[in-house]
Amino acid sequence: MAANRVLFIFGTRPEAIKLAPVIRFFREDDLRFQVQVCVTAQHRQLLDGVLQTFHIAPDYDLDAMRPDQTLTSVTTRVLADLEPVLERSKPDMVVVQGDTTTTFCGALAAFYKGIPVAHVEAGLRTGDVSQPFPEEMNRVLTGRIAALHLAATERARENLLGESVPASSIAVTGNSGIDAVLFVRDRLASGALNAPDWPWLDASKKLLVVTAHRRENFGVGFEQICRAIARIAERPDVQIVFPVHPNPNVTGPVERNLSGRANITLIQPLEYVPFVDLMRRAYLLLTDSGGIQEEGPSLGKPILVMREKTERPEAVEAGTVELVGTGVEKIVHRVEALFDPMEYQRRSRIHNPYGDGQSSRRIASAVHSFFTHSSRDR
Repeated sequence: MAANRVLFIFGTRPEAIKLAPVIRFFREDDLRFQVQVCVTAQHRQLLDGVLQTFHIAPDYDLDAMRPDQTLTSVTTRVLADLEPVLERSKPDMVVVQGDTTTTFCGALAAFYKGIPVAHVEAGLRTGDVSQPFPEEMNRVLTGRIAALHLAATERARENLLGESVPASSIAVTGNSGIDAVLFVRDRLASGALNAPDWPWLDASKKLLVVTAHRRENFGVGFEQICRAIARIAERPDVQIVFPVHPNPNVTGPVERNLSGRANITLIQPLEYVPFVDLMRRAYLLLTDSGGIQEEGPSLGKPILVMREKTERPEAVEAGTVELVGTGVEKIVHRVEALFDPMEYQRRSRIHNPYGDGQSSRRIASAVHSFFTHSSRDR
C-alpha cells in the first residue's frame, strides 16, 4: 500500500511548537506517511526559530506576514495563496492545529478542494466568541470542517459530542505541546541543547516570567496588567522578566508603565529553546497565553492566567492554573499568595491534565486508522 500524503499547514510559533513533534514522528514512520509542510509565516520571526530547533524545512513557505496586517488582510491572502499549494501537493489529508487564522484558512482551503482535514487540539471552547478573539471562532469553524478531530482531553471530546460531532471521528490524544516542551527540557538538562547565558538573572530573587499578547486585553486590560506588574516589582525579593510581544498594543502600555523600573527586565520575544529554559528557571508564570497553561505544569510551575475565561478548564479544575483576570488587586493578591511555601508546593506538584509526552504517537495512530477505514468504505 502506498504511503498516504499528509500536508501540515501552520503559520505561528504556537502552531509550530505543537506540530513539530508530530511532524517528526510522522516522518520517522515513512512506510505509512509521505509528509509535506506548508508554512504561511503568519508570524515570521517567531516561527523560524522553532523550525530550526526541530530541524523542519518547509516544502512551501507563503511568507504571508505584512506590517500592520489586519485579520481580513491575512485571511484573504493566506486563503488565496494556499490554493496553488494544494493543487501542487495533492495531499490525501491536511493537518491543522489549534485556533489561528492560518488554522481556519488551511481547513477552508482544503474543504474547497474536497480534502479531509485533521484538526489537532480540537474541541477547546469557552462558549464566548469574543474571548479569546478571534481564536474561539476559528476553532468552531475549523471544527465544522474537520473530518478527524484530535482532542487533547476528554473534556474537549465531550464538547465536540455536544456539537453533534460523530464519536467515530474523535480521538483523545493528549496535547502535543507537552511532547515539545519535554523534548526541549530533556535536551537542555542533558546538554544536547545549549542553555542560554542570562547574565542579568539574580539567583537570590524569585523569578516571575510574564507574557501577554491577547487581543481581548488590548486597551484597559493591558494598562491594568502593567500596573499590577509594577506593584509586584516593588517587592525586593522578586525579579520579573517580560518578553514583550512586538504588537504596538502591547509595547505601548509596557513602555509607559514598566520601562526603567527596578526588578523588571523587558526583553525581546524569545525563541522557543530560550523560552523553555526561562520557564524552567521561573518561580511562577504570569500569562494570558493558552500554550503556557499546558506547558507550565510539566515544568512544575504554578500559572496565573490574566484572562476572564479560558478554553482550557482542565488545568483550572486540577489546580495547576488559576484565572485571575486583568484587575490590579486580584493579580497582585494571587501572586503574593504563591509566596507562601505550602501553597506553592501544593500548586507546583499537581499532575498535568494535558498529556504525558506521547501525543504524537497517538495522533499518527488516529490518522492511520482514518485512512484504513476510509479505504474500507470505498
